[in-house]
Amino acid sequence: MYIWKKAVALMLALCLCGALTAASAATFVDAHGSEIELDETLEAYTETALLGAEDAARRAETNLGDLWADALRWFAVSGAINQYFEEDDVAAGITGVSADADHIVALWNGGNLRADVAAGKFGAEQLAEVLPYPNKVAVVYMTGAQLLEALEAASQGLPYTGESAASCAAFMQVSGLRYTVNTAVPYDAGEAYGESGSWFRAASLGRVTIEEVNGQPFDAEATYAVITSNANFNGMDSSYMFKAAAEENEQSAITTAVVRDVIWLYIAEALDNVIGGDYAAPQGRIILK
Repeated sequence: MYIWKKAVALMLALCLCGALTAASAATFVDAHGSEIELDETLEAYTETALLGAEDAARRAETNLGDLWADALRWFAVSGAINQYFEEDDVAAGITGVSADADHIVALWNGGNLRADVAAGKFGAEQLAEVLPYPNKVAVVYMTGAQLLEALEAASQGLPYTGESAASCAAFMQVSGLRYTVNTAVPYDAGEAYGESGSWFRAASLGRVTIEEVNGQPFDAEATYAVITSNANFNGMDSSYMFKAAAEENEQSAITTAVVRDVIWLYIAEALDNVIGGDYAAPQGRIILK
């Protein structure tokens, strides 16, 4: 299997030496109506379909959600993120993620995974369809207590129904942690949050339990580096706790790295351009009761 994977990787010949600034001959209109360039030379292979269409990532953990969150966490843990901090952040001493690997997690809201990636070869256009937003990678430093509340608020729409679909856009796919949502316990909705009317702050916590973080016991007092998007950093959807935590910890920052490019970098450098059996199914990171 290893030899086969290497052979496929070589045949696909994905060159990402300049992946985050690659030129393109194709264009894609994103969800904001902006025309973006795509690098048509990018190709990878997935052994199985990666699921994001039909609100799959709003309903439960998916293999696409696992892949996406893993890429973000890898970007931080590998140190690849270090060259993408803004000049002002670097001048302020922010040149990397200030946390050990076992305290780095990634959270990605399922509403921002919009399409499947079919089994077989795929390219930049397929990832643009999955994420038609110009999101950038952000780092938010949270206490364990804040992380728990962030997951509680993000899960408020569960269980998924036609009526709760909008609220479920905030549901978090994750890497570096496992958590349980007891959907039999009603969400304790406090003050309304945002203008859409879809989300509420958590008046109390009781639905979500964090089972472990990178193989270690969850610590409500510890500080965790949460790798996510600039949209969550700024408080999109139910992410009021992300915004509050970012304002409290000045080490939190939005980088210049475009999320879709980071996904490509992970596929190329960590997976040898082949998404294999590890992503054949969800990996059991999220338990819904």
